[in-house]
Amino acid sequence: MSLLVVGSVAYDTVKTPTSQREDALGGSATFFSIASSYFTHVSIVAVIGEDFSSSDLEVFNVHKIDISGIEKKRGKTFRWSGLYTSEDLNTRTTLDTQLNVFADFTPKLNSTHIKTPYLFLANIDPSLQWYVLKNMQKRPKLVALDTMNFWIDGKKDELTRIIKCVDVLFIDENEVRSFTGENNLMKAAQIIMKLGPRTLVIKRGEHGVVMFNEAQIFSAPALILENLVDTTGAGDSFAGGFMGYIAATGNLSNQNFRRATIMGSVMGSLAVEGFSVDKLRNLTLHDVENRFKLFEQLTQFNFLSQNESIPWRTHTNHS
Repeated sequence: MSLLVVGSVAYDTVKTPTSQREDALGGSATFFSIASSYFTHVSIVAVIGEDFSSSDLEVFNVHKIDISGIEKKRGKTFRWSGLYTSEDLNTRTTLDTQLNVFADFTPKLNSTHIKTPYLFLANIDPSLQWYVLKNMQKRPKLVALDTMNFWIDGKKDELTRIIKCVDVLFIDENEVRSFTGENNLMKAAQIIMKLGPRTLVIKRGEHGVVMFNEAQIFSAPALILENLVDTTGAGDSFAGGFMGYIAATGNLSNQNFRRATIMGSVMGSLAVEGFSVDKLRNLTLHDVENRFKLFEQLTQFNFLSQNESIPWRTHTNHS
């Protein structure tokens, strides 16, 4: 089955305590589309400037990603610069943001795009997310959305409007607290799911992810990686793995959403082992299978057998 992503294609400059990369291929739609392309056919709608290199466009072509929806406009490509100040790369500071051609981005959907059965609205202006959803020929089988504090703080009403219309919301734990005003994740999740989404995926960085799927909760751990290089795009890669797996299988059951959560964790954990999309763009089935099995081992334990019981010590109260 096919999957459509609408988001940003950008050039990132990333500084970490040990290294630096300038003008590296980035953007929410970039990470998402490459991660999901390993599982299903993906189309991308975005905008680039005159400075966007043909070699970077070829990255999409190599992964057989449909780039007919990437519009090239006069001016420069969206650029972002960030600094990671700690060795664990869990916190970053934005040094510079240049929207350039992205400032006037209006998604252009062709006749194929509007029929796509699976839709991911990447982290862009919620008014544009609304525009895309309302211009689909019919409602996709599954609509997922990602957002960030910038839109929560600046366009909460517009964001709330689109959240009410999606099936899956990806959001990190600080953002969900900011959006709901509720510090307790369980209560915050309940507030959001009452708005409309039947599935909520809360990203918790080094603490993994928690998925609320209707009345069920599923938690997936994060891997402790020896070779952590650059966490930029980890969340978009997670969403790409999640949505790519769902679109490929066409299975919307709770159990398959759990597998999709693990697959998202797999792709996110692989993406952060290199700068930009360096690691993500050269994956093999062997790489993904081994990482998937590693997550399975982390989340597996033997239940008590029929002849076993929990060792329970009885306490006697003395008056």
